[in-house]
Formats: sequence, C-alpha cells, structure tokens
Amino acid sequence: MIVWVIFILGIFAFLALDLGVFNKTAHVISVKEASIWTTIWVSLSLLFAFVIYWLYGNDHIENPDGLSPMLASIKYLTGYLIELSLSVDNIFVIAVVFGSFQIPQKYQHRVLFWGILGAIIFRALMIFFGVALIKKFSFTTYVFGGFLLFTAIRMLVDKDRPFNPKRSFVYRNLRKVMPITSKMDGQRFFIKVKHITAATPLFIALVVIEFTDILFALDSVPAILAITSDPFLVFSSNIFAILGLRSMYFFLAHMIKKFHHLKYSLVAILSFVGIKLILAHHYSFPEWLSLGFIAVALLTGIAISLLDNQENKE
Repeated sequence: MIVWVIFILGIFAFLALDLGVFNKTAHVISVKEASIWTTIWVSLSLLFAFVIYWLYGNDHIENPDGLSPMLASIKYLTGYLIELSLSVDNIFVIAVVFGSFQIPQKYQHRVLFWGILGAIIFRALMIFFGVALIKKFSFTTYVFGGFLLFTAIRMLVDKDRPFNPKRSFVYRNLRKVMPITSKMDGQRFFIKVKHITAATPLFIALVVIEFTDILFALDSVPAILAITSDPFLVFSSNIFAILGLRSMYFFLAHMIKKFHHLKYSLVAILSFVGIKLILAHHYSFPEWLSLGFIAVALLTGIAISLLDNQENKE
C-alpha cells in the first residue's frame, strides 16, 4: 500500500500547489500557458510508464495478474491513450457549460480544479467496483463489452444534438432544492442575497460538470477494463488523463470543432475495446495491437480533420 499512499499524496500535493501557488490569483489562461501545462502533463504521463516498469520489475506493488514490467507499461500507456481520447467529448461539454452559464474565463480554472477533484473520487469508486465485479463475476466482461458496443453504435447513428445545460436533469432538480442566483461575486460558489444563501453560476456549472463526468466515466472505465483489471494501472492511467484535462481544455476549447472527424476515431476505439472485452475469455489480443490500433485511430481522425479543414479553406 506504500506505493498507493505515495501516489495519492503526490496527486493531492500537486493539486494544493496548483490552487495555492500556480493559480492563487484568478486569471485568464492563455493558449501559451495552456500549451505549456499540456506538454508538462502529457510528458509526465508518458514518463510514468518508466515508473510503472520499475515498480513492477522490482515487485514494489501488488501484481495480481502476474504482469511483466514491459507488459504493465504497455497496458498503462494503452489505458492512458483511451482515457485521453474519450476526454475529447468531455472538453466540448465543458465549453458548452461555461458558455451557457456565462462563466468568465478567469474563473473557469477554479471550477475545473474542484471538478477534477470530484472526478478523481468518483473515478476511484467506479474503478474499485468495476475491478471487483470483473474479478468476482467473469460474465461482467460481456456486459461491459456489450455496453461499449452499444455506446459506439449510438454515437455513430445519433445526430449531434445541441447540449443545453439549463434544460438538463441536474439543473432542473438543483433549482428545486436550493436558491440559485445569476449574480456572481468573484470566485465564490455561494453568496448572500436578501439574507438567503444562494448558489452562484460557478457552483451550478461545477455540479453540471461533475455529473457529466460521471456519465463519461460510464464509458471510459469499462473501456480501460478491457485493457487490464490491474487496479493500479487502471487508476493511474485514469488519474493522469483527468489531471491533464484542465490544461487540455484551455488549449483545445477554441479548436475542438476543427477535429470533427475524431468522433469516428472514438467510435472505432469503443468498438475495438468492446469486442476485446466480449472475446476476453476466448482470445487474447496482443498488447502491441491494442496500443497500435488506438494510436492509429486517433492520429487518423486528427489527420483527416486537418485535411478537411484545409480543403474547406481553399
């Protein structure tokens, strides 16, 4: 458990530094600043694969599946790429939520900070129960695999419907249980309005983002369980993808519509991992194939989107 404790303490230590030092004062995150932090997080995430190799090579962490150091590293990288690719839709939803509640850019980082903190807790719980289910009931691999295939088909055939946070189930029911105001007072989540404590748009945006992340986790957690059921690999790859989501949001928020063909990459990835889960008890896909397929699907979606944008300009 020492590795788990050190890893979790490291996460919370960085989050404390993030809010208390690097972003102590509310400010607009520039594209340059976002690109620097995105590079840092992606680099740290990739370098952590070497830490995984060292941990599993020296038996510093429980290895329930008996993975070799190289195989553990590949599974971690594959899981990280899956989580990173599935977060693209999440970035788009976050942008819509901020726009709908008119959250000023300089306060968006604070909302995402607390949103990420909540996401870590919810993901940890979902991973714990997901791994426990797969370990105890082998048939759950068919359930998870079928769900991912259903999600991929739905994503392919459904028309893109504009998401309106103010019509969402969360917002409508939140208004019934607490006073809500459209006024804002800096970075505060609650303010006094005529002797009544009311939730500001910052808090409403936070709650909506938290619930949408839970919905996205319903896809992403089963997807990574198709790669490995090792708790530490699943958790660490999830956490690194989540921690890098904030900087990636500020980096990609204004460009996300340019990568409209990434939708088909996500369909391909979800279909692949769904099939892998369903066939888990009958055929074992080589890990290099899983990693290669996901990387090629992502790069193909990006390349086709960029080429399409270039043709439209001409």
